[in-house]
Amino acid sequence: MGTVKAEELRAKTSDELKTRLVDLKQEQFNLRFQTANGQNENPSRARIVRREIARIKTVLGQKARTADAAT
Repeated sequence: MGTVKAEELRAKTSDELKTRLVDLKQEQFNLRFQTANGQNENPSRARIVRREIARIKTVLGQKARTADAAT
């Protein structure tokens, strides 16, 4: 899994983004446990996951603002 661009995220529906967000938060949780136990084989993955979570939250916020502006 590589990084996802914001343009790719904007093409998805809010429900798809929320599902992906839940998956990423679960992965982040698991990575924290692996790090605490000294079992994390890919420490850079935590950074990638954190940034992807931020991208998704940003796109969801933008979608919410455009939806509010349309009404």
